[in-house]
Amino acid sequence: MAEAAENQGASPAPAPRRWLRRAIVLLAGTPVLAALIYSPAPRAEAAQASSVDVQLTSMAPTAPVKGDTLTIKGTVLNTGPEKITGAHVGLRVGPALADRSSIDEAAERTGFRAGADPGEIDPAYAVKIDSLPSKVSQEFTLTIPVNKLELDKDGVYPLGVSLSGVTDSRPSEQVMGIKRTFLPWQPEAAAKRSQLTYAWPLISTTRVTAETGSDELQTPVFLDDSLADELRPGGRLEQMVALGKDLPITWVIDPDLLYTVDAMTKGYRVRSPGGKPVQGKSKAIAEQWLSSLETAVQGKKVVALPFADPDLASLAHHGKDVSGTLGQLRPATDKAKQAVETVLHVPASTDFSWPVDGAIDPSIVNVATSAGAHNVLTRSDSLVESGALGYTPSAARPIGAGTTAVVADADLSTAFEGDMLNAGTSTLAVQRFLAHSLALNLQGTDEPRSFVVAPQRTPSVSQVQSMAAAVRGLQAGRWTQPGDLEAAAAAKPDPGATTQVPGAGQYPEALRKQELPVSAFEKIRTTQNTLDRFKVILAAPDRVEIPFGNTTNREMSTSWRGRPDEARLYRDEVQDYLIGLTEKVKVIPKSDATLSGHSATIPVSVQNSLVQDVHDLVLRVKSANPTRLMFGDKGEAEQQVTVQGDHTQTVKFTANATASGPVEVTAQLFTKDGVPYGKERKFTVEATEITPTVMLVIAGGVLLLVLAGIKMYASRKRVAARVAAEETTQPSDESPDTGAQSTEGSGTSETVDR
Repeated sequence: MAEAAENQGASPAPAPRRWLRRAIVLLAGTPVLAALIYSPAPRAEAAQASSVDVQLTSMAPTAPVKGDTLTIKGTVLNTGPEKITGAHVGLRVGPALADRSSIDEAAERTGFRAGADPGEIDPAYAVKIDSLPSKVSQEFTLTIPVNKLELDKDGVYPLGVSLSGVTDSRPSEQVMGIKRTFLPWQPEAAAKRSQLTYAWPLISTTRVTAETGSDELQTPVFLDDSLADELRPGGRLEQMVALGKDLPITWVIDPDLLYTVDAMTKGYRVRSPGGKPVQGKSKAIAEQWLSSLETAVQGKKVVALPFADPDLASLAHHGKDVSGTLGQLRPATDKAKQAVETVLHVPASTDFSWPVDGAIDPSIVNVATSAGAHNVLTRSDSLVESGALGYTPSAARPIGAGTTAVVADADLSTAFEGDMLNAGTSTLAVQRFLAHSLALNLQGTDEPRSFVVAPQRTPSVSQVQSMAAAVRGLQAGRWTQPGDLEAAAAAKPDPGATTQVPGAGQYPEALRKQELPVSAFEKIRTTQNTLDRFKVILAAPDRVEIPFGNTTNREMSTSWRGRPDEARLYRDEVQDYLIGLTEKVKVIPKSDATLSGHSATIPVSVQNSLVQDVHDLVLRVKSANPTRLMFGDKGEAEQQVTVQGDHTQTVKFTANATASGPVEVTAQLFTKDGVPYGKERKFTVEATEITPTVMLVIAGGVLLLVLAGIKMYASRKRVAARVAAEETTQPSDESPDTGAQSTEGSGTSETVDR
């Protein structure tokens, strides 16, 4: 009776089961017996409480053909308080689902419904479980020839794997738990097959700071070394490359990732808690990953996003009114093509922009195309169809001004956004993806169509593996054939498809809350203005223009979504580092000076602690009181300054005093176009006027010094003459003692002379 109750109210079953059901009804001779066999419709539709959690960990093949054997593996866990006995795991196959909405409805169903769920197929293929104690799980493997599933027409069939058994409180056999999935059935190649393009994103978060080394290569400094974890074997980006190389996909790459990894191969430094950057240690890992990627992309289509993957929605909603912001997009696109061709040695298309989650409005489209792209990658839950067509149109939609919206299918694109770590969740996601792709191809139109899948930007390792399993499930090509983004954008659009871009009010509020604020773009503009003033004085401006230009793009990156504090800190550090560089060129603080007389020279020093020369600077000194202290014939003077790297240059100014007293002087650097550079320095000059009386005193003092010198000279001359006369009158046989005395006297004379 339990089996009969399961079958009652089910959707139309294959012919043998339907014949058996009718026979049972005819044999039911009384209303009472009929009542035992059939439950009333309302009760039949009620879901039974589940006490067993059924998980499907694998299903192979994912899309079988005739002659295949279907193998389903999984586990059953008794979550109830009672032991289950006399149990078995069986398979239930329902009728083909009519459309994509039916797939979604079936996927959302939970619990067993006796009137709606089909009965088990041949019990010979069930797996028996004699006893399943409370809180105990057990693995199972169902192995069933596909021809036993009674699949007739092409389509998507719902599968149910259930555990039935009895407990002390429920002595009659009933279904204790069930898990549903889907079986796509297209054993032969379809007469028409859809083009399906899978965008495979190679994107990561910003890791490179604005700081570089003073060496010729300008060794970059990273925020941390976490990118190595994504590149090493088993890491997220390593799996993207390892799995993607054998799949028919279109690579969608952020060129900043390529530059970052390429920098790692040449040597890089990483910030440390101590403040001083330390040498990075993942050079070999970066080399291996880059080599693998270069091999993987050969012969494949590559799309390069603008450098650092700018957040187009944030730019459109908050940044476009901040002067200079949109001007960063075109250079970002130019860098993209160069990066791919330089690092990977393959051509790349830069004709695509990709707003976050494919959500668009008119302002986002305008910003996206300002970067030079003619194709905007959007999604069907943003550019929504009215449903009048009765089928899903091709991805390409002309939206005006020569722009094409490439509409990715929302169900396929979001299929693997959940937690795919659980094998059961991943298996169900893969089967649902394949079911939707087949249902798309079976829709009622003879027109060839092209579909696009644009998954999440940075899928996890488990999500990548699930994505790869789904794409492999399509490789037989029985209802789809692989395409690429360029072909999808160029495909003939359906004339009945929606081309109206949704208004600003329809943009998802959850996405809007994650956008960069206006203050972020104002800070970026401030940094850019500082950079513009700085680079005009440099002999080699590329040494700052290139790294800071890249950093400006990184400050606008989509990767900051959901991380506002980190984004703000990054912008602050960029600005602080740049200001620190500009302050390496400065007027050295000067102590107060005294100016005695009407005219004197005042030295002012300019220090350059950069590794490169600075030029086109003007040093200007200005008197606060020109009536007392002047430079030349006016209150200020200036001189051009050029200072070699790591040197100090002293500039001398002639000052004229017209009266005594202290005067404040300001020394300030300017760029050649008159813009103040750096801090001004103030010092005091004490001007002292010299009177005629002072001049007489000084002259008298000089005269006394001259007279004293003459007197000393005359005295020395007299002593020398006397000594010479004495030596002439003495006898030649002078005693040794006298000679000693004479020598002693002579020595005294020499001492006076010295």
